[in-house]
Amino acid sequence: MNRPRRATWRRAATITVVVVCVGYAPIAMTELWPYAHRGAPAFGEWLLGRAMSPRYVADALATRIGPYGRSLAAMIFHSVLGGVLMLLGPAQLISAIRRRRRLHRVLGVVFALTVYASMAGAAIYLARTAPRDAFSGPAFWIVLATILVGTVMSVTFGILAAVGNFPDLHQRWMLLCYAYLMTAPLLRLEWGALPAFLPGLSMADVNRVAIMHLGAVVAFGALVASRAMDKRDASPGVRGTWVPTPVLVTAHVAGASALGWLVKSALGWGSGGSRLMAAYLIPFAAAYATMFVCQRRAGRDGRSWAREEWRLHLVALCLAPPFSAAAGLLFEHYAGLDRPTALAAGIAIGCGMLAFAATAAVSLRVMVGREVLKRERLAAAPRPDRDPAPVG
Repeated sequence: MNRPRRATWRRAATITVVVVCVGYAPIAMTELWPYAHRGAPAFGEWLLGRAMSPRYVADALATRIGPYGRSLAAMIFHSVLGGVLMLLGPAQLISAIRRRRRLHRVLGVVFALTVYASMAGAAIYLARTAPRDAFSGPAFWIVLATILVGTVMSVTFGILAAVGNFPDLHQRWMLLCYAYLMTAPLLRLEWGALPAFLPGLSMADVNRVAIMHLGAVVAFGALVASRAMDKRDASPGVRGTWVPTPVLVTAHVAGASALGWLVKSALGWGSGGSRLMAAYLIPFAAAYATMFVCQRRAGRDGRSWAREEWRLHLVALCLAPPFSAAAGLLFEHYAGLDRPTALAAGIAIGCGMLAFAATAAVSLRVMVGREVLKRERLAAAPRPDRDPAPVG
């Protein structure tokens, strides 16, 4: 009874992702042209200016002339290839769904090479731009650097999983990689949507709000997509759990304590801090509720592998606030940032980085399980060097 409904939701989600990616591709490709040639077409700027106001866009873009000018060629290279990736991603998804393996492999090679090249352009920009000169400040620079590293590492692990004949892990890493890439179109959507809820803010202020939850949103989306595409009740060799109840309880206690400290700190920043914390807490709570319910439901239905994966990600989500608090303190003491900026940066990268750690834990869980199964089969197989049994 629920299967047709689930299939409908999966189809709707796939269509939505494809539409967003294909629609964003020309925006990404033309975004930086006006910085190279005045008056050059920029579809994103044109759309945002009509959705909001030309002043809203112009005030934000005027601050980018200097930082972009120092690495304009690299940034144009990055943005054009970013648009190409927006087209390659849906092509990869559709080829995987239709099981066209040869096409999927060819597109996968092109996708991986394009990721590396595009991220190289972004790395040049970050290397030549001081954190204080980044759009909306150092927190955004830290977020961009984290996304860059996460994207490169996830596509690399995806390649290694494919080479090692772990298609399920390859799928998870590539979904996470593309989720990190999706922060670009989603951020542009929030530039146009959030002012309706937060009127009077500049684009830089809206950007500070958006980065508080984008990492959590895309990482959660990658997890939901992974679980929707993996219909197995069990994974070969995976038995028991790495997340017994004491571990889960400890993670909850640590997460609640750190979350309380973060909320208390943010409330001391005035209305800006309350706004930032609300932007973080609402998606965090939605992701937590979904993971908690899904792992309980999977356990009740006897789907041990689904329960284990949901639980590993649930623990990671609970540990995101402690990680964010620790990262914020490190940014404050070693990067010279003020307390609000440092904690905002820590919060912005926490969920995305812990989702990466959870995907790594899931990968390790699968590989250990298969190694256990392999050893059991070898132990059970007859050995040719054994002495034959005596006769008579």
